[in-house]
Amino acid sequence: MEKIAIVGIGQTKHERRKRGENLAEIVYEATTKALTDASIGIGDVDNVVSVSNDFWDGRTISSMAIADACGSTGKNVSTVEGDGTLGAFYGLMRILSGSFGTTLVVAHIKGSESSMPHITNAMFDPVCERMLGLDSISSSALQARAYMDTYGITEEQCAKVSVKNHKNAKNNPNAQLAMDITVKDVMKSRMLASPIKLFDCSPISDGACAIILANEKRAKISKKPVWVKGVGHCVEAYHLGDRDLADPIALKAAAKKAYSMAGIKNPLKEIDVAEIYDAFSYMELLWMEGLGFCAPGKAGQLIDKGATEMNGQLPVNPSGGVLSAHPVMVAGLVRIAEAALQLRGDAGKMQVDGAKTALAHGINGPCGQSHCVWILGK
Repeated sequence: MEKIAIVGIGQTKHERRKRGENLAEIVYEATTKALTDASIGIGDVDNVVSVSNDFWDGRTISSMAIADACGSTGKNVSTVEGDGTLGAFYGLMRILSGSFGTTLVVAHIKGSESSMPHITNAMFDPVCERMLGLDSISSSALQARAYMDTYGITEEQCAKVSVKNHKNAKNNPNAQLAMDITVKDVMKSRMLASPIKLFDCSPISDGACAIILANEKRAKISKKPVWVKGVGHCVEAYHLGDRDLADPIALKAAAKKAYSMAGIKNPLKEIDVAEIYDAFSYMELLWMEGLGFCAPGKAGQLIDKGATEMNGQLPVNPSGGVLSAHPVMVAGLVRIAEAALQLRGDAGKMQVDGAKTALAHGINGPCGQSHCVWILGK
């Protein structure tokens, strides 16, 4: 694959409700930060990929309203209605096509202006499943229960993920939920849909994130380019009943492709830091297994040993992860941004010493129907 680098990164602070800023304003903030970080102007950007969704924005062709804010006026622009990792993948392909040298990818959402239960209910089959009242929480509870029952994963092990990531968020100035909690606090928090409790669940968030991708020639502008070593994506069956929810086969396939491109044979030993899409606490454990960091059912042992903490064998979500801020569709792009900052040595108090190879991961659809895995290197 031709060498492509991330040369600019920008994101807003992620908050429960940004009352004084509209969508265009948060997109502008993330875009200008990325341009400043890359030391370029909008005129140096060849094309733009925006990541948004008409349901969340409450309007059709949602990308058009932020065209001026992200500098896409007069440029080639397209919108991806999915996770930010998929938007970045599209931006990557545009450069690989040979038609463009640089691509700005920007994702935005104001979850505070939406109805999470109603919108996520609409992602299910309207004939048989939607009328059951399924949404992101109740469907994920089905997956969590299937995973726990299959492998003996405990609620306490999942709670340790929440404790770890909320603590990590205290080092992240952009995180929404940064706090010290205990396993007991998680276990006593309000039950939402068994076995998922309030502190097992990511928050509703407002925010935006942008990255700038460049080919090898154009990447020379950057003092700290982060190179894309491998990318993989895959989707599995739509209906939950057609899937084994405890076996993330799409993630395994996406990871296999990304690892092959990056030349990675042993991900646990060769990857220095991972940013994983943990919309719910159990997901970090299940996705770790799908990513090949351990055998199925063994991620609970890693969390028990502290192997995924900042100073452990494989730091996972040192930024606090999605549990600490969940701007839907933006969150996957944030995972790429945070992984890139780690490799640049610009992660501040979140910094993992000596990080040379990083993994970023995003999901889309109910219970991680599709996955996108990025391997980045210095």
